[in-house]
Amino acid sequence: MKGSWYMAENHLAVKSGDIVYHPSAKDVYSALNGQNIQGVTCGVPSDELPDLRYSKIGTEVSVSLRNDAYGTISIRVYAVRRGEEIPVDVIEGRIIDQCVHNGTWFYLSGNVQEVQDVLTCGNIKQVGTISMRQYLKLVEYELLSDHKIINNDVSVKDLNSPIDNTEKEPSTLQANLFQYQKTGYLWLKYMLEETRGCILGDEMGLGKTMQVITEMLHLKATNALPIIVIAPISLLVNWKRECAKFAPILHTHIHHGQDRTGNYKDLLEYDIIITSYTTVVSDIHMLNMISWELVVLDEAQSIKNPYSHRTKACKALKRARSLAVSGTPFENHVTDVWSLVDFIQPGLLGTLQKYNEIISDDTEGAERIEPILTPLMLRRLVDDVAKDLPPKVVSAIPIQMSEEECVQYSIYRNHLLEEYGAEDITLGMLQMLRIYCTHPYAALKTPHAGNPADVSIKYQRFCEIAEEIISRGEKFIVFTSYRMMFEVFQSDIPGRFNIPIWSINGDTPVDDRQTIVDTFNSAQGSAMLVLNPRAAGTGLNITGANHVIHFNLEWNPSLEDQSTARAHRRGQEKTVFVYRLFYQDTIEEIVNERIDRKREISATAIIGNDGIKQDRADIIKALSLVPSFRN
Repeated sequence: MKGSWYMAENHLAVKSGDIVYHPSAKDVYSALNGQNIQGVTCGVPSDELPDLRYSKIGTEVSVSLRNDAYGTISIRVYAVRRGEEIPVDVIEGRIIDQCVHNGTWFYLSGNVQEVQDVLTCGNIKQVGTISMRQYLKLVEYELLSDHKIINNDVSVKDLNSPIDNTEKEPSTLQANLFQYQKTGYLWLKYMLEETRGCILGDEMGLGKTMQVITEMLHLKATNALPIIVIAPISLLVNWKRECAKFAPILHTHIHHGQDRTGNYKDLLEYDIIITSYTTVVSDIHMLNMISWELVVLDEAQSIKNPYSHRTKACKALKRARSLAVSGTPFENHVTDVWSLVDFIQPGLLGTLQKYNEIISDDTEGAERIEPILTPLMLRRLVDDVAKDLPPKVVSAIPIQMSEEECVQYSIYRNHLLEEYGAEDITLGMLQMLRIYCTHPYAALKTPHAGNPADVSIKYQRFCEIAEEIISRGEKFIVFTSYRMMFEVFQSDIPGRFNIPIWSINGDTPVDDRQTIVDTFNSAQGSAMLVLNPRAAGTGLNITGANHVIHFNLEWNPSLEDQSTARAHRRGQEKTVFVYRLFYQDTIEEIVNERIDRKREISATAIIGNDGIKQDRADIIKALSLVPSFRN
């Protein structure tokens, strides 16, 4: 087959009819000496291209990565000759190791094979735009190999928004997203399709759950089901309620408790399965009979220990996509980074042993992994999106009791019914049920030396919220009506979180109360202030805190609102986050419904009534509810 020499982009090539051959530098040298290229009869290139000079000096090849302001990443392969960068052609993933520039032909020398290995690792067929997945493979190769040949000029700050903000969220979403939440959803959608795994690391209060639910609706629309959400026990009910409220089209099911199914086919009847970390450990073999389209880990810092059973179980799940959700994704060590990244991108950072050998547990190690971590994690702080937030963000947090709590609550409830009957019980007589819902220790009326988080799911959730607030160096107010709860906080919180704690209740002298508030407001770093809503719910200016936790709810919404107003008032410079904790299927749920009902009435019209019938209806409903660990 006869061919002729010609210039193809930046190298010499041979064309025979419609077929083009891209010879190596060795082939060109053979042709210059009158030899044919294998399979092609060709002339001498210097005869066919007489104006071309041929250099006997080779030039090393380089590879670089860069991106534009829209996050588009590109790769360049080039040689530097006499201070000028000369493009090197890549054809079908192969470096053409010879170049022509300014009338001079030269060959590539030295590290050609190393650069070729880089391209092969990233499955890169040509220079120019590459995908996020290819970029991550290249950065991984550079991180874990002994060769440092990639000039990475990618600005990682531009990689968190490679999405079209004009695209609309699913029409089945029953909510209006803030702009940053819409951006978050579109980023999740892009990353889960492009790389199959990412981390949503927004700070607490920015609506991570809402963004994930929006992505779930998108996946349902594309028939990418089923999905499993794994969360702490204290959040299971919240996930189900949020889905029911904002995405009622999603068919959800809580898989937890002694009466949960042991047949994986039962779970396939639902779109979303919501379960706990402990249940995943127990049921991993059954859960692995399902190929999940998406596995979501809420409070994903729960798998920061790579050796724990929960970490191993979560990573063992068969899945097409992986999403880690956490307001505090990395807390102490670079090992935390490895464990989360290994969940969302299995194998990306190599083995833990190799990772620990090359990544030091310090700022230098953190800088080395930033090029991989930053593109995989969307992290917005409250201050970043403050202009989008209202001055007050209220979160109602329903919680499911543990089995032990359900049993004891039912004992108190049955005692009331046996002694009085539903018709004779007053709101005040329901006090013991409310106290028990606050904490079992409060109901005992005696100090207890045990860990209060071991016997109360609500206290566990409180500690999770407190931990995230403390990680931000911010202050928080906690309202509770019961004296024993003050003692629980005072004895547990300082040692658990190493922060100062102050309190104001009915026993606190009136003249001392403002002094306590002033000390709290001026304290450096995180601090906690426990208040009785009746003793300290009015008159005090506590703008040093921008988090308010109502540990137990009050029958009267105005009392709760006045308490919240201690922080949400003139002089407050930050968005105030309010957390309202209550147990579902207990008297606390009735209190919550009553508060919502009264707020709705006051916002529309004032309707006169004597309150007696309404109180009786609430009492009967409260006593009809039986908390259960079953779904």
